[in-house]
Amino acid sequence: MDMMMSQKEAIRAQVMELLTADKIDQKEAGKRLSVSVRQIKRIVRCYRTEGLPGLMSKKRGIPSNRRLNEATKRLSIELIGTHYRDFGPTLASEKLFERHDITLSVERTRQLMIESGFWKPRKGVRVCVHPMRERRARLGELIQIDGSPHDWFEGRGEYCTLLVFIDDATGKLMQLRFTPTETTLGYMHVLHDHIAAHGLPAALYSDKHGIFRINTKDVDPEAETQFSRAARELGIACIHANSPQAKGRVERANQTLQDRLVKEMRLAGINNMVEANDWLPAYIADYNRRFAVVPKDPKDAHLPYQGTTEELTRTLSVQVIKTLSKNLSCQHQGELIQVETSGTGLAMRGAKVALHQHFNGTRELRWRKRKLSYTSMTKAQRQATEADSKAVNDRVDKALTKRKMIRNTGHKPAADHPWRNMPIGKSATDGHHVTR
Repeated sequence: MDMMMSQKEAIRAQVMELLTADKIDQKEAGKRLSVSVRQIKRIVRCYRTEGLPGLMSKKRGIPSNRRLNEATKRLSIELIGTHYRDFGPTLASEKLFERHDITLSVERTRQLMIESGFWKPRKGVRVCVHPMRERRARLGELIQIDGSPHDWFEGRGEYCTLLVFIDDATGKLMQLRFTPTETTLGYMHVLHDHIAAHGLPAALYSDKHGIFRINTKDVDPEAETQFSRAARELGIACIHANSPQAKGRVERANQTLQDRLVKEMRLAGINNMVEANDWLPAYIADYNRRFAVVPKDPKDAHLPYQGTTEELTRTLSVQVIKTLSKNLSCQHQGELIQVETSGTGLAMRGAKVALHQHFNGTRELRWRKRKLSYTSMTKAQRQATEADSKAVNDRVDKALTKRKMIRNTGHKPAADHPWRNMPIGKSATDGHHVTR
C-alpha cells in the first residue's frame, strides 16, 4: 500500500478490498466508514477505475485557496512582535482584528507566534483537582468579591489593588475599582456602587480576610467587623470561603484580568488609578459581552434599595462610638473633636456619639439620629494653641514685672503731683512722717 496514504485513506482501502471480495456488503462498508451507501458507490467506482490512487485526495500537494498570503503573514508577525509580543494567542487575534483589520483564527495566530518564538506551547493537560460547583441560578444570588494586588500599570504608575465583584450565575463583572490597598472603606465604596447600579444582592462570597470577619480566638460570637455590620444592616448575607479554590470564579477572573486588563490599559495609555477607574466601565461592558453566560433563571435576585442615598452612604461607613466629656469633646486618632452647640449642652455630657467615616473622605458626628456640628483639632494644632496661651501669659507677667520695677526706682513726682498734697502721716516712698 502506498506510504503516502493517510490513515483515513488506508482504512478506506482495506474496506474496499473486503467489499470487492464480497466479504461485506455496501451497507456494512458504509457503517465502517461512517458514510452513506450512495457515497460508498462513488468510492467503489473510483477504486475500480483508478485503484489506490482513486482513494487519495486530489488536493494533495496543491496549495489551499484559504492559505495565508506571505504579505499578510509578514505583517501579522511584525505587528505581534511590536505590540503584542507578550499577549496570548486569543487576545493577540482579537487585537489584530480590532486595531489592524487582520482576520486570523486563534489557532493560526498561535502557530505564527510559535514559529516566531513569541509563544511556547503548553505540554500536557491540566487536571482539575477541585470539582466545579454548579453556578447559582439567578443574577444577584451570590456575588463573589476579592482584592487582587498587582503591578497593574507595569511600573508606569503606583502598585495598587483591584477590587473585583463578579456574579456567580453569569460570570459578569459587576464592579471593578482600583484602590491603594484592600481596606474596609474601599470595599464599602464598591458595594455602594453595586447597590446603586443593580440593587441589593442576596449574598456576598469572600475569603476570611480581617475586613470580612474577626479571626482572633476567644472572641464574642456576635462580634462583627464594620463591613459585616453594614452588610447585616442592609440585609445581605456574608459567606466566607475556606479556601481560594472554593471561590474559584473570582480567582480565575483575577488571573484573566491580570493578563488582559494590564495589556488593555497599556494600549489605552492609562497610567494611574484615577484614569483607570474612569475607564473601567467601558472595559466591564466589553468583558461581559465576551465572557458572560446566560443564567438558568432569567429573573434578577437583586432587591431595590428603599432608603435614600444619604442613608446608604451612612450605613456603608466606618462607625466609631465615642463618649463626650463635660466640655462636649472627645478624642479620636490624635484629634480633639469639639461639639458646637447653641445651648448649654448639659444633656450631651457623657453621651455616646457615633463618628461616621465615609468612603469619600468626609465625616459626620451623630447623636440620637441628629447630625452634630463640630470642630476638630490635631495634636500639633493643640500644642500650638497651648504655646500661644503660654506666650500671652509670659507677656502679662513681664508687664507686671516692669510696672513693679518702675514703682521701686525712687523717682520723685512733679511739684504739682497729688502726692505733694498728701495729709501728714506716713510717706508712701520713704516710710517717714511728713510735717509742714
